[in-house]
Amino acid sequence: MAKLPWHNELTAALAERKAAGRYRQNRLRIGEQGVHIQLGDKTILSFCSNDYLGLAAHPAIKQAFKQAVDKEGVGSGAAHLLTGHSFYHQALEEKLADFTGQQRVLLFSTGYMANLGVIDGLLTRGDAVIQDKWNHASLLDGGRLTDADQLRYPHADMSLLHKRLHNAATAKHRLIVSDGLFSMDGDIAPLPEIMALSEQHRAAVLIDDAHGFGVIGEGGRGTVSHYQIAADKAPIVVGTLGKAIGTGGAFVAADELVIETLIQQARSYVYTTAQPPAIAAATLVSLDLVEKEQWRRDQLQQLIQQFRQGAEQLGLELMPSMTPIQPVIIGDDKKALEIGARLEEQGILVGVIRPPTVPKNTARLRITFSAAHTEQDVDRLLVALEQAYAH
Repeated sequence: MAKLPWHNELTAALAERKAAGRYRQNRLRIGEQGVHIQLGDKTILSFCSNDYLGLAAHPAIKQAFKQAVDKEGVGSGAAHLLTGHSFYHQALEEKLADFTGQQRVLLFSTGYMANLGVIDGLLTRGDAVIQDKWNHASLLDGGRLTDADQLRYPHADMSLLHKRLHNAATAKHRLIVSDGLFSMDGDIAPLPEIMALSEQHRAAVLIDDAHGFGVIGEGGRGTVSHYQIAADKAPIVVGTLGKAIGTGGAFVAADELVIETLIQQARSYVYTTAQPPAIAAATLVSLDLVEKEQWRRDQLQQLIQQFRQGAEQLGLELMPSMTPIQPVIIGDDKKALEIGARLEEQGILVGVIRPPTVPKNTARLRITFSAAHTEQDVDRLLVALEQAYAH
């Protein structure tokens, strides 16, 4: 193709990013997702997936997918509002509504699209969206798509959330938006306090439970269940199905009015092809496993406790997280990359996260656990960390 008129500017920007140690690249995995994966010609012990319950390659889920492909084909062939909404999609929406305790659920193709759609579909000029500064990029982008006023508060700072709500008092409608389980620090949003402020200021609440759904709460029902908030008091919830659930897509769970409004006004729902029906069929089976197999969440907690005890003995700087997301703070970008590379030399893969994804001077190893890991895997990780830090 012809060169972009700003070709030289992009080339310089990429070179600058490389020099700063912040250049992103794909890694080619061969074969199934799991704790032992094939990267090129190497077999790696992975601690950087979001397959928290170890369901991504579960035989029963794969079988459900295959059977649905034989019955329904591969592509849905249309948007939900045309002819793309299959029996499996409908069954999954009903099952998710029952699972979450909400009146209705609406399926989206991805979590990113769900977050864009619910914010843009509910807010307009004269409204205000108030967001935690550490919210996922899709939530922040969803706010930017609207004509609503944008306000942000420091992470989990309820006194400043109160102040932002006071500053937005003249807005026609106010929506507080927060991650449920934050993806970089692994902490859980103070949802009871958020809900109390929402009642005080007559605001609505949206929780993106991408990393909490399936992992925390009764039967894996997420952040709302974790805090034992009654269904009739619950916020709007976005959940993803490609992480702990092991399949793909996302949903919005809310009351009848909100869902019907999104069907009319959420552009990322209306103007896109529905996810393949086989994904929905596989998710129906996965949800049964999520609810019934509590041992997966119990296993996760045991592994997390084992890791934290060992990491503290090594003197590593941890965050106060008891979730599968366990950050180890390094600080310097290049040092974090070096430690990550030393771990990979020992056959262990972890996420190395640098600014701008996280704040400056908080570059970190982002270690994530799966119920498919073993105690021996964690022991191996701890030994490798000790050796990587010793260089």
